[in-house]
Amino acid sequence: MWALFLWLKYSMKFLIETLVDITETNARRSDGDPFAYQQESNFQTVLQTIGLRVNFDYDKSPQYTEVAIGKMNFGDKYKGKQMLWTFEFVPQSEGALTLDMLNKDFDLIPIVTGLKDTAQIDKALFRTTQEDCNIIFKIIN
Repeated sequence: MWALFLWLKYSMKFLIETLVDITETNARRSDGDPFAYQQESNFQTVLQTIGLRVNFDYDKSPQYTEVAIGKMNFGDKYKGKQMLWTFEFVPQSEGALTLDMLNKDFDLIPIVTGLKDTAQIDKALFRTTQEDCNIIFKIIN
């Protein structure tokens, strides 16, 4: 346990900020709640896209809040107050993941829109570039 704590403390931590609802609900299709299932579907898309390159750990579900996104580097298309989801994770292999890799991997990945997200996303895709960028990656240590 102590070794895991030290590893998490000194490993590179990544932050995802997105206008897409990636709420972790643990819902399954058979649960009969299509809304929660679609939220979980977006969260699983995030996990699987990261997992294409690395194994990783996270210790809390994505958090969301309403924020003014004026200076946050999202696409020019998005303005004013929007719901913002944040998610932190740590790759198990130091140096195995870069911001450039995440930007390339996530661009044009299909998503479900019309959930708790407030941004008007025209195409149901994660976008990492241009005026319709709806997901940003940062290193936070």
